[in-house]
Amino acid sequence: MDDLQWQVTNLGGVLPRIVDEVLDGGGLEALVEAAREREDWFCAEGAVRGLCAAGEFERAWAVVEPFAGTGWRPAVRVAADVLLRWGRVGQALELSRPERAERSERDAVVAVRDYAEVLVRVGRAEEAVDVLVPHLRDRRALGALVELTEGQGCDERVLELLAPLAEEFRRSPGLGGNGLWEALSGQARVLERSGRADEAIRQFGADVAARRYGPQNNVESYAGLLARHGRIEELRSLADTESHAGVPGYVGALEDAGRAEEAEAYLRGLVAAGKPGWYESMLMELLFRQGRPADGIEAAAGTFDDLHDSNLLQPALLLLAEHGLHDRAIALTQERSPEFLAEHEAHWVRSNRWWLMGEAGRAPEALAEIEALRGGEVDLVDEVEDRELTVAWLLAQDGRVAEADALLRAIPGKRAGTQLAELLIRQGRFAEAIAAIPGVAAQREEDERQRAKWREAASSGAAGGWGSR
Repeated sequence: MDDLQWQVTNLGGVLPRIVDEVLDGGGLEALVEAAREREDWFCAEGAVRGLCAAGEFERAWAVVEPFAGTGWRPAVRVAADVLLRWGRVGQALELSRPERAERSERDAVVAVRDYAEVLVRVGRAEEAVDVLVPHLRDRRALGALVELTEGQGCDERVLELLAPLAEEFRRSPGLGGNGLWEALSGQARVLERSGRADEAIRQFGADVAARRYGPQNNVESYAGLLARHGRIEELRSLADTESHAGVPGYVGALEDAGRAEEAEAYLRGLVAAGKPGWYESMLMELLFRQGRPADGIEAAAGTFDDLHDSNLLQPALLLLAEHGLHDRAIALTQERSPEFLAEHEAHWVRSNRWWLMGEAGRAPEALAEIEALRGGEVDLVDEVEDRELTVAWLLAQDGRVAEADALLRAIPGKRAGTQLAELLIRQGRFAEAIAAIPGVAAQREEDERQRAKWREAASSGAAGGWGSR
């Protein structure tokens, strides 16, 4: 269980995106083998998905059963799903039934939630509610009550259960830490789906106006409720009083209603009022969505040389790349002030430019830049490993796959192994791709060595380099 939890917490083993690439490429059998041989959870999960999609439930069960046998809840959840799809309802219920002695209260609530979901899926929603009721003062169970009962014909009972919890929180909002604040948004959601949207808006609006938030602000949920029902004027009032969560809802509602010019004018007004960074980001994204990338860049350009957190250069580069405007993005990296480049060029501006060059078909130019930085008194490329991984990626982009392969095989560790796996997947070499990535035990050792280095650097007061940024 410790190994399995480490994999999920640290994205250890084979990364989920690599599993997806293998599965999409037709490498299902390689995932099945990796689940068995490497005890890799993400490979097992991907194998189960692929086998279930093919209707091979018996094989899917054979893959997941050893993982579920540990009692680890994510594996139990996946295994119960396999059994249900296989038609083995009784076995699924027995497997997912909460144990009498869970390791913690949190584990107990998670187990109860999982069991309730299985009950709902087999048509026993009222029993699921009964299972959740003793735990409703925990926000996870409270949220599950609202989520799992949708479309199950028991909304009135759910509202009856939510009402006293919501009223208790309204009387004493300081109790938010125990999860009762979730009852407010839960009430609104159940009222809305029951056809009582006006009542939901009136009640939830009163809660928001009275700032009954708990540890999590409910304004975003309320804004979504207003937007779904076309209450644009109420959204404007909310945005004026609760800008952080209200403005995105108002701008989005205007855009959805075909009133993008009003949204633009509103955001420009906020920027002109001296509210930088965040609103400029929203304005830039809005203009890109409207097919006006040049205007979007102009709207945010005043931040691009800022040395602080309000700098929007990185989001601008990504937006330009998404729209195929790589050369314009490359130019932005070269137009920066000397002060900004002195602070950031070696850290991330160069690496972004090389990535953009590779995407734009200019890999040889990027490789030449990197080569020019080698061998001086000061190596301006931050870390040797980062440099070599970048070179390997650019070589592959330039069609020099054999050179990229050889370079990656010479670099130890998960990052190089994962990059090599991507190369091999594109060649249909799925088993080799998975084998190129270090196993879970090796990754845990690597992770501990890295953490030890960081601790040593921190204790000596000399923390620096890639790992500390």
